[in-house]
This record gives sequence, C-alpha cells and structure tokens, in this order.
Amino acid sequence: MTTLMDVPAVTGQYEATARPAHWGGVLAMTLCVFALIASEFMPVSLLTPMAADLHVSEGLAGYGIAISGAFAVITSLSISTLAGSMNRKTLLLALTGLMAVSGAVVALAPNYVVYLAGRALIGVVIGGFWSMSAATAIRLVPTAQVPRALAVFNGGNALATVIAAPLGSHLGSVVGWRGAFFCLIPVAAVAFIWQWISLPSMAAERADGSGNVFRLFKRRTVVLGMAACGAFFMGQFTLFTYVRPFLETVTRVDVSRLSLILLAIGIAGFIGTAMIGTFLKGGLYRILIVIPVLMAAIALALIPLGAWMWPVAVLFALWGLLATAAPVGWWSWIADAMPEEDAEAGGGLMVAVIQLAIALGSTVGGMLFDGSGYRSTFVASAVVLLLGAFLTLLTSRASAGRAA
Repeated sequence: MTTLMDVPAVTGQYEATARPAHWGGVLAMTLCVFALIASEFMPVSLLTPMAADLHVSEGLAGYGIAISGAFAVITSLSISTLAGSMNRKTLLLALTGLMAVSGAVVALAPNYVVYLAGRALIGVVIGGFWSMSAATAIRLVPTAQVPRALAVFNGGNALATVIAAPLGSHLGSVVGWRGAFFCLIPVAAVAFIWQWISLPSMAAERADGSGNVFRLFKRRTVVLGMAACGAFFMGQFTLFTYVRPFLETVTRVDVSRLSLILLAIGIAGFIGTAMIGTFLKGGLYRILIVIPVLMAAIALALIPLGAWMWPVAVLFALWGLLATAAPVGWWSWIADAMPEEDAEAGGGLMVAVIQLAIALGSTVGGMLFDGSGYRSTFVASAVVLLLGAFLTLLTSRASAGRAA
C-alpha cells in the first residue's frame, strides 16, 4: 500500500539547517495521511454493496482501486515538473481539497463511470501527496527531532490501517456505502483547515535533474529492487482487494464478523509495523524475501480452509501482520540503494511503482475473480508473491556485488 519510503533519502540534505518546530503542521499532515489511506482503500471493505448499487460485478467495482493507482502513477511521475516552483504549502492544500471533492463525487455517483471519475481524483491526490510528503515533514522540524516527527506522521498510516477497513464496513451497514464515503469529507475538511493554519510557507526546493525520475534506472540494483517491490504489492493486492467477497461468499460471515476480521487484520498490521525494526537488524534482504514467501503460503492455505471462519481469521491476521510491516523494509532498502538521491525523484518513482503494482494486482485479481473464481485469484497472488521473493534475492546479490 502507499508509505513513507522516501524518508531516508532526504534526511541528509537538511542536516545543516536549523529551523523552528512546527508540530501543529506535523499533526495536521498526520490527519491528512489518515484520511488519504482511508479514502484509498475504503472500497475494499465496501466492495459488495457498491457493486450491487452500481449494477456491476465485484471485479469491476474493484477496478476503482486500480484506476486510483493508475492516476497515482501518472501524478507521482509528473508532480515535480508540474508543480515547478509552486509553494509546497499551497500544493498540499490543493491536494487535500481535491481529496474532499473525490469523496463527494464517489458518494454521489449515479453510475459506474462517475464512480471511476471520483476514484481517479483520489489517485491524483495519492500520487502528489506521497511523492512530497516525507520531504515536507522533514522541513517542519529541526534535524534532531526528525525521527520523532516521522514516527508521529506515519502514525496516521498505522491508525488508518487498523480502523479504516472495519469502520468502513460498519458504517456501510449503518448508513450505506455512500454514507461511509461522505464521512471522509469532514475529516478532509478539518485536515485542510488545520494545515492552512499550522503549515509554514514552504518554497519549492528542487535539486538539479530531480524531475527526471527515470535516471535512477541506470543502476541494476535499483531496477531489480523496484521490480521486486512492485511484484510484492501486485501479489498482495491481487488477493487483498477481494477479501470481502471471499469472506461473504466462501467463508459466509455476516457484517459483524466481517468487521471483526478486518479489525484483526489491521491490529496485526500495526503490531507487525512496530516489531519489524528488530528483525530488520538481522538482515534486510532476508526479511524482504521471507515475507512474500509466507504470504504466498497463506494465500494457498486459504483455498482449502476457506469455509472455516476461525482458520480464515487467523490466516488473514497473519497476512496483515506481514503485509503491513513489509513496506518498512522497502523504506530501509531505499536508504541503502539511493542514499544520495533527492526526495522527489526517488520518492516519486517508488510511489509510481507501488501504485502501478496495486492497479495491476487489483485488475488481474478482478478478472480472475469474475472469470474463474477465488481459487485462481489466490493462486495468482501466490505466484506473483513468490516472483517478488525471487527478484528480491537477485537484488541482494546485485547489491552484494556492488559493495564488493
């Protein structure tokens, strides 16, 4: 899913600069992160009622995540050039306002085409916000307080991971899926006002050549690493996009049990994010290889065990533990592979890779889910995850060769 993986690449460029702490701005952006993550993945917990109301299949409804990913790719690759010398505070406010507009368009969508248009708008916000968010957060506090600021900032991501899916499912059962999307609008409005008040003016800071993100592909390690990261996210969302229809049609859980399983996934993910730092100290690439292998095993185990609720709940909790923690590992990889690259180029490229992978994964998963059922979807997820593990192994060997 989208994360702050471009942080380590930019810390150094601000080390010599002292600045006042703008903790209000950090907290405002944290609320914005929460609203953004909730907006991006809200369809996962509401896929079935959305499909029924829009008169499309669940696979087609899942393409709402794919189209947001596609527009995020386009935006992340072009935002640095398009924004140019625009003040970054102004740009962040514009993106936050667009997030509220997206929620309104989706909530009021009279048909499938308008729904996709609303999802395209949130894709623009995703690509633009994540490409510059880490560098912006680093500019808000003195260098010594940067780790604390980033921990607070990333807390919005973790909080949304824990509660957004089960809350969306619960709201959908109480006020309908449209009401659930409407609930995101006041959150975005509060984030807009808070950022307007608390963020300082931030003139654009671009390094020479920062707009050319593709120059990073000149290095074999970067090519392999980006491919491995992309395969991981594609494999993850080939399956995860269709969790709700699987639980409802195969495991046959009601809405309350569905919400509890989604909450378990989120809580496990929060725990995994908190724990993975300890494991990464023992070997970055080892963890980045083991995680997709274990997730592939879970995907395959869900096929024969799909009719039993408790085994399914446990397996999905393990899935959340691994899937939510993995991006922290890729964040660390960015620091190792591109320690001297500027934030907007490296961060924009990573956002593009992740969002393209999410779009491909949800699209392939939807085609398979509609065409031949959940079994083929879960097998495809496992295959792509194993491919990601293999590409990560190649990345580690290329990195070792470069170091030698």
